[in-house]
Amino acid sequence: MTPADRLLFDALRRSAPRATAIGCVTTADAATALALPAVLGRTLDLLLTGEPATGWLACSAALLAALFLLDAAETVLTGTTTAHATARLRTRLVGHLLAAGPAGAARFSRGDLVTRGTALAAQAGTAPASAAALLSALALPVGGITALLLIDVRLAAVFLLGAPLLVLLLRAFARSSGDAVARYQQAQGLIAGRLAEALAGARTVAAAGTLERERARILGPLPQLSREGHRMWRVQGRATAQAAVLVPLLQLAVVATAGWLLADGQLTVGALLAAARYAVLASGIGVLTGRVAALVRARQAAVRLAEVHAVPAVPYGTAPLPDGPGTLELRGVSAVRDGRTVLSGVDLTVPGGATVAVVGRSGSGKSELARLAGKLAEPSTGTVLLDGLPLDTVDAASLRAAVGYAFERPALVGGTLAGTIGLGPAPPGHAVVLAAARAARADSFIRTLPEGYATPCADAPLSGGEVQRLGLARAFAHAGRLLILDDATSSLDTSTERQVTAVLFAPERTRTRLVVAHRATTAARADLVAWLDAGHLRALAPHARLWHDPAYRAVFTAPDAAPDAAAAPGADTTRPADAGTPAPTAAGTADAAPGTAGIAVEAADA
Repeated sequence: MTPADRLLFDALRRSAPRATAIGCVTTADAATALALPAVLGRTLDLLLTGEPATGWLACSAALLAALFLLDAAETVLTGTTTAHATARLRTRLVGHLLAAGPAGAARFSRGDLVTRGTALAAQAGTAPASAAALLSALALPVGGITALLLIDVRLAAVFLLGAPLLVLLLRAFARSSGDAVARYQQAQGLIAGRLAEALAGARTVAAAGTLERERARILGPLPQLSREGHRMWRVQGRATAQAAVLVPLLQLAVVATAGWLLADGQLTVGALLAAARYAVLASGIGVLTGRVAALVRARQAAVRLAEVHAVPAVPYGTAPLPDGPGTLELRGVSAVRDGRTVLSGVDLTVPGGATVAVVGRSGSGKSELARLAGKLAEPSTGTVLLDGLPLDTVDAASLRAAVGYAFERPALVGGTLAGTIGLGPAPPGHAVVLAAARAARADSFIRTLPEGYATPCADAPLSGGEVQRLGLARAFAHAGRLLILDDATSSLDTSTERQVTAVLFAPERTRTRLVVAHRATTAARADLVAWLDAGHLRALAPHARLWHDPAYRAVFTAPDAAPDAAAAPGADTTRPADAGTPAPTAAGTADAAPGTAGIAVEAADA
């Protein structure tokens, strides 16, 4: 089976009890529909001959009532089955996206993912109910032909002369409809993706005055969407029109043959009535086409869902992390993203308790190194270790409890502000949340809100710097032995940043710190600076030594660098004394540019 078929099969397997019930109900409905013409025909014959027909009239009424009840039961069962299957598909999709990590999810636009997780999952969720009802949709034409055969073999023969045309019509409809549905869903996802991008950058669009241009970009695929939508209608309309010509001709041929047999005395009036009704059931292309169309749409939606499931999940092991101080090692680590080498052959060792600032121009691989250090992404080659254990062998819960992250744009996903800070593998106590908020200088503004720490995130009017402080507080609350900051103080004002970094670089350190830095003052406070240049580790040394290199100073004065007063050696950086911290080591400093040959890594440089 294809991945899409496996998704649908899993949905059908998990909906087996309800699908079985749908199959039983629809089959009973089909059996009732097939029995009704025969009963009505017999009742008519009895009434025409003047014989007692009370029992047959009651049977006819009972069959009509049964049809009503069975249709109602089918509606309820179909709705609940589709809802459960859709929920299952959405849960699996979200779970896999989370397991694939940020790098995996980034392969799709947000709008496209929302479309796949909502509309397309709902379409794929109709598959179990449609498949279960397909048997009854087939039973009606087969039963109708069988009934014609039992009434008179010549009636069935006349109908079967045109049956191959019905089969060809249904086959052509399935093929054409599937291709149109796939193209329609692709255009739908493209529009949704562009809309999500525009909404995320609404302020930029408004400030630039490019509303009309952005609207045109978002709606660019609309003509394709319209073409494919009209194509779907044309395909269905053509099939309906062809059926509207073929089906009445078949019915007319059967009724004409039955009329001839009636005139010849070989059929009764009731049998003629039953034959006319069975000819309608035997040519029930509309019901069968509807079921097939639903399955086609469900399978094409499942193909789109399977594309997300094809993204590999981040691999984890089963081993718990051993006790250790948080020693981080990167051995020959390279990362290739979308055909571009982001990191190349990085060798870096950061002993437990040490602080390393990662600096470099935009695009040098700083954020990628931060992602790899805590296993938010996988290296293309090389190994990342924490306290001597490769991250691929560590179980997820153990690793997430040991590593804390703070980002440039943290997401507030904890419901309340306290929930955001406490979001992690094991929610910390209230005292830990308060201490982390104070350390990140978030406690002061949180207490000014009417509900304090219980304020819902959606109701909190927060600035970019306040959001960053909440992200820092969350990292402080959960980092067991390794704390990774990916430009997590860029939105803080100078005073707040100075207070936060004073806590971050305090001498009472029990965690290893890897800090992506854009400001020279931050780099100056670290034990060592890892200088990345075009994906290579150009040098690893104290900021004071690197500062003598003009190329290093240019990192902080380049147009893409964060504005900052140059933290030259001897400047007041408020960095606490930390002479007892072991020095990180590095390999690969042969990549140093001319003029930096003396920049080496020695224990005395710590």
